[in-house]
Amino acid sequence: MNRNRMRFSQASSKKIRRPGYRWTVFVILSLQYLLVYFHRVSPALMTRELVAAFSISGASLGLLSSSYFYAYALMQLPVGIFADRWGARKTITLFSAIGAVGAILFGLAPNFQVATAARVLVGLGLSAVFVPAMRVCASLFSAREYAAVSGLLLAMGGVGWFVAATPLTWMTALFGWRGTFTGIGVLTILLATATWFLVVEEPSQSTRAGDASGKHQQSVWAGLRLVLSTGRFWPLAGWFFFFGGILFGFCGLWAGPYLMDVCELSKSEAGNVLSMIALGTIVGGPLLGRISDRMVRRRKSVICFASLMEVLLMILVFSLKGRLPYAALFPIFFLFGIFGNGIAVVAFAAAKELFALEIAGTAVGSVNFFAFISAAIYQPLSGLIMDMTGRTNGGYPPEAYTPVLFCFLITSILLLICISLFREESRPND
Repeated sequence: MNRNRMRFSQASSKKIRRPGYRWTVFVILSLQYLLVYFHRVSPALMTRELVAAFSISGASLGLLSSSYFYAYALMQLPVGIFADRWGARKTITLFSAIGAVGAILFGLAPNFQVATAARVLVGLGLSAVFVPAMRVCASLFSAREYAAVSGLLLAMGGVGWFVAATPLTWMTALFGWRGTFTGIGVLTILLATATWFLVVEEPSQSTRAGDASGKHQQSVWAGLRLVLSTGRFWPLAGWFFFFGGILFGFCGLWAGPYLMDVCELSKSEAGNVLSMIALGTIVGGPLLGRISDRMVRRRKSVICFASLMEVLLMILVFSLKGRLPYAALFPIFFLFGIFGNGIAVVAFAAAKELFALEIAGTAVGSVNFFAFISAAIYQPLSGLIMDMTGRTNGGYPPEAYTPVLFCFLITSILLLICISLFREESRPND
C-alpha cells in the first residue's frame, strides 16, 4: 500500500485538489455515458434496416436489441464490486475497449448471429461506465449535491438518446448504419484512451485491487449479501424492473415502429418525436434531482409522483393510439423523458442512501441489474407479441400494437405499486 502511495505522484495529487478537477472527471465520464445511451436506444429508428439486412422477425429483432441488455444486466453486480475495488479509471478503460470492439464488429456484421454477438460485446463493455461514474460522484460530491450531479450525468445520457434519434437518421443517410456504428466504435476507443490518461484517482480508491486482502474480499461479498438481504431494497428493485421494461421495451425499441406504423409518421418525423424523450431526460434528470435534494424531505414522494404520471401517459397512448395528432406527440414523449427516465437519478440516490458509502457501488449496481434484466426480457417478449399479428409491407398493422401497449400499461401500474411499498432510509443531514 505504501509503495502504491509513493507511486501516486505529487503532480497527480495537486491535480485532484484543483477546484475544477472533479468537474473535469465528470465531463470525461459523462461523455462515455452518452455513448452508453446511444447504443441502448439506437435500434428504435433502425428497425426496418436491421430487419432487411438480416431477414429477421420482430422476435428476432427484439433478441438482437436485447442481447445488449443481457450482457449489461448480468454485469451490474460484478461491476458494482469492481467500482468499489478498482475505481473508475481501470474499470471504464478496460470495458470501454471491449465495447468499442463490439461496436465496430456490429457495423461489419455479415449476418444475424455475428450482429447479436457484437451487441453482447457492446453491452458487456458499456456496462462498466454508469456504476463507476456514480461511485466517483459519490466520493467527489457532497450528499446534498449527489442527486443533482447524478441528474446531470443522466442528462448526458439524454444527449446520447437525442443523438440516437434525429441525428442518427442523418448519420445513417450519410454513412449508412454500418458506417455509423463503425465510426462510433472508433470514437469509443478515443474516449477510453482519454479516461486512462486524464482520470486520476486517490490512492485509497485506485489501489484497492492491489491492496485487497482476503478480509477485504470477504467484506465485498458481505456487502452484496447485505444489499440483497435488506427488506427495503426489494420494493425499489421491483420498481427498477418495471421502470426498465417501459423505458427500454417501449421508449427504447417499439416507440419508433409505433410512431411509423400507427401514427403514420415518416422516419425523420418519428426521430423528431423520439428526440423529445432525450430532451425530457436532459431537463428532467437535473430538475428532479434538485427538487429531491432541496425541496422535499423524502425521495419517495418524487418517485411516486413520477410513477403516477407514467401510468397516465401509458393510459393516454393506449387509449388514443392512432388518433394522436403529430403536434400532441411532442409533449407526450417529452413527459416520458422527464418521468420515465429523468426520475431514475432520484431512485438511484434512494438506493445509495439505504446503505453505507463503502457499498454504494454495489447498491447502485444491484438495482441497475433489475432495470436491465427487465429490458432483456421485455424487448424479445414484446416482439413475440407483435409477431402474433404479423408484419405487412415491412411494418406491423395498427392492431398488432394493442396487446403490447396493454402490457406496458399494466407494467406502469405495477411500477406505481412497487414504489408505494418502498420505505426509504433517513436522508443525510435530515
